[in-house]
Amino acid sequence: MKPIDAITEKREAPPVKGSELPPYWKNADRDFRGTGLWLDETAIDWIERAAAAKPDQTAIAGGGAAITFAELNAKIDDLAGGFTAMGLGHGDVIAIQLPNTAEFILSFLAITRIGGVMQTIHLPYRAAELEGLLAHSGARAVICLARFKDYPLAEVHVGLKDKLAHLDHVFALGEPTEGAVSYSDLFGTGTAPPSRRPSPDDPHVILYTSGTTSSPKGVAVSAHPFGSNARHSVKEFQISDDDVILSPAPFSHLYGLFSLQIGLCAGVTTYVLPAFTPPDFVAAVAEGQASVLFTGPAHHAACQKAGLYEGADLSSVRLVICSGSSCPSDLAEYVDGQLPGGQFLQLWGMTELQAGTYNRPGDSPRNRYDTVGLVTPGNEICVVGDDGARLGTGEEGELQIRGSSVFPGYYNNIEANDQSFTDGWFHTGDLATIDGDGYLRITGRTKDVINRGGVKFNPADVEALIGKMDDVAICAIVPMKDSVLGERACVFVQPAAGADVSLETITAFLDANQMAKNKWPEHLELVESFPLTPTNKVMKGRLKPAGG
Repeated sequence: MKPIDAITEKREAPPVKGSELPPYWKNADRDFRGTGLWLDETAIDWIERAAAAKPDQTAIAGGGAAITFAELNAKIDDLAGGFTAMGLGHGDVIAIQLPNTAEFILSFLAITRIGGVMQTIHLPYRAAELEGLLAHSGARAVICLARFKDYPLAEVHVGLKDKLAHLDHVFALGEPTEGAVSYSDLFGTGTAPPSRRPSPDDPHVILYTSGTTSSPKGVAVSAHPFGSNARHSVKEFQISDDDVILSPAPFSHLYGLFSLQIGLCAGVTTYVLPAFTPPDFVAAVAEGQASVLFTGPAHHAACQKAGLYEGADLSSVRLVICSGSSCPSDLAEYVDGQLPGGQFLQLWGMTELQAGTYNRPGDSPRNRYDTVGLVTPGNEICVVGDDGARLGTGEEGELQIRGSSVFPGYYNNIEANDQSFTDGWFHTGDLATIDGDGYLRITGRTKDVINRGGVKFNPADVEALIGKMDDVAICAIVPMKDSVLGERACVFVQPAAGADVSLETITAFLDANQMAKNKWPEHLELVESFPLTPTNKVMKGRLKPAGG
């Protein structure tokens, strides 16, 4: 199965409700190209440009790798030839389930070289998730570890070949696996890569949303939206030849992939960290002399708790960019204070659009601590009320976005597309405010709003306050059905080690901190652990209160 036609169709006719496309989408491609937002280039052009201009510059370091741009360029053609020898080519979906390693980067670029479509799969996913994702994408091949910890990934993928007629190949890194081809055997085949160069108009990647409140949905795009977003961000973040980029966020997630594309576009070193632990992360920053870090709040909270930033060598760090979930302002200020010559910036993005807003170097401390910055080049944002009308400065409502980095629609999901677009504007599901200078504050999620007896409230501030309790490791508030009031607030809590948490201690803490009583949770569920996305966001859709 080659889904190229379906993906291309979505690019040309973005899924907006009704048969008549709004003027925004009719003119989108023309406007994006005519204004220079989209260029006729792919990641292969970036690599070839860097290989010609600075062949000995290190492209990939860390994790035992040391690959120059000249070497990377040659390896891409070699692996692309291996894919070609296996009968893979233009429009074929090839899934990658790998950690942040040189092999991930090389596979991504070789898939691009043959005109294929890369599907990313998060490393922890197992058979229950894998079958559905691969069936939906129509993948013809999978590149994976032979084993992830104690789980036989390659063996599971090989088993799926009997269930999925379109899945022809499993390429495994590590121990030999019956029915799988060794990844190393793809090199040195002597087969030339395709003569046809990849086009930025070709289907390029298909990624699946985190699914914090619903099942994951496929986002299929050409190289234009996310590639242009990365290219403009090189300038906005003032990336220079001396920068070294490090991302503990997984490349299988669009945020990690965003950091990777910035490094490739700028022709600078990407320092890979295969697996995040606080000590390994801090050590990698010092060892790699990393200057631009793409991180999430959970990474910093873990390092802060372990006391690893005090006395650490962070002298090379110029920018710490933080995204993935809401970052408490006190944590942002703490990390900023640990940087002798750097700045802490925040970013808001989604799988559907990559980076939508972010702080710029030189923004005021308060804007960097309290907001997720200004809109990215080529995009527009607005906040609307329940009736769809635009709201004014500082008013809270649903955040909408349109522009050159926004995806054209969910892959093979007409219902989701009908619900997600209005006249070219994508409904993000985030609650937000925009101040008079254009700075965006994310205040919550529309699906998180609790309607208690007709009075609606956003529980985000309550969650943040409860999260400061010493006895609470992680918490999340979700609506619980109630026969009288319609909904009440239920708080799920993962207690800190050895701690004893009760609803009474929580409400007493909220009372002492003067939180309005109508927003207090009225039911408590204690859990040993939370279901988390790859960027450590709580998957609230899986939290089901026992009381309703």
